[in-house]
Amino acid sequence: MSQISLPFEWQGQGEEFLVSEANQLAVAHLERWRDWPVSVTVLTGPPLSGRSALGRQFVAMSGGSVIDDAEGQDEHMLFHAWNEAQTEHRPLLMIGRTSPLRWTVALPDLRSRLAGSPHVAIEEPDEALALALIERRLGASGASFAPDLAPWLLRRIERSYGAIAAVTALLDEASLSSGRKISVALAKEALQSAGILPIVPPDPTNDQRE
Repeated sequence: MSQISLPFEWQGQGEEFLVSEANQLAVAHLERWRDWPVSVTVLTGPPLSGRSALGRQFVAMSGGSVIDDAEGQDEHMLFHAWNEAQTEHRPLLMIGRTSPLRWTVALPDLRSRLAGSPHVAIEEPDEALALALIERRLGASGASFAPDLAPWLLRRIERSYGAIAAVTALLDEASLSSGRKISVALAKEALQSAGILPIVPPDPTNDQRE
């Protein structure tokens, strides 16, 4: 299992970003911003992957700038921002959802600049990061939850940032509406009601929590 850690230079910035195999290459590249071949990098990742939070940490660390949702921004603005970063030697991070090679770009000069810029990606969470995110989101809700719940969920839900956010929000709502602690039993009921888990007839020979 990969290890969860915090990049040393960013500790104390007020916003914790968990680092694992899913994002460590992107983090390492941003930490080495002084060594970039050009002053611009494109960071991509799935929704809720922490790409915007990572961008804010990058600005605090480097003194550079960030353009979030860059693939939907005005092309002339992106072109001038790219040129300005080069002229002023001030690092610029453009954040998008997909590879810049897949962006619809009409300006040839911008297209060539994006193609020549480093691109790093945040991947969907690995096992260690998924478990940490489940525990973090359950803890942030303030509802009490059983210690065996997070590993149980990890084995049953889609391993994506979106699924983790949706499922933990669903369980928080189920706990609030029922007044019950979030246990494996409550989670099974809530996820089956939402159609996330199949409804399986009881089998007395098996552990019912599985």
